[in-house]
Amino acid sequence: MIELIRTNSKNPDFIQLVKFLDADLKIRDGEDHDFYDQFNKIDTLKNVVVAYKNKLPIGCGAFKIHPEKTAEIKRMYVATNGRRLGIASKVLTELEQWAKELGITKCILETGKKQPEAIALYKKCGYTITTNFGFYENVENSVCFRKLL
Repeated sequence: MIELIRTNSKNPDFIQLVKFLDADLKIRDGEDHDFYDQFNKIDTLKNVVVAYKNKLPIGCGAFKIHPEKTAEIKRMYVATNGRRLGIASKVLTELEQWAKELGITKCILETGKKQPEAIALYKKCGYTITTNFGFYENVENSVCFRKLL
């Protein structure tokens, strides 16, 4: 059974899962990791979802609120032993629902070309590729998505 909880970036399970995420991204991103890492600090995230399987933290995600009723999905991760169980989709759906409850009408996100699983997830969940935004505007290895809620 998967349990989802809404929390914030002070949650110790979220902090630990993000450490695993960062270790994975450091390998995938290689020399680009430091560039991406500067935009992925978690200390100010107020909207975090942590997924638990058998009471153990197994996945997470968060969003950051931007102007114009927009939320940026951040820090999506599922531990290796929890993959292919639909956990990422559940976390993403919960984040979208929470955003809607707060009056958000659009979600945006950035992922890397070296993360094909993430790209497939977002496409499956109704996100469409859009022009790279913000810090990622001219970054070759970034793929940006958007979805109207």
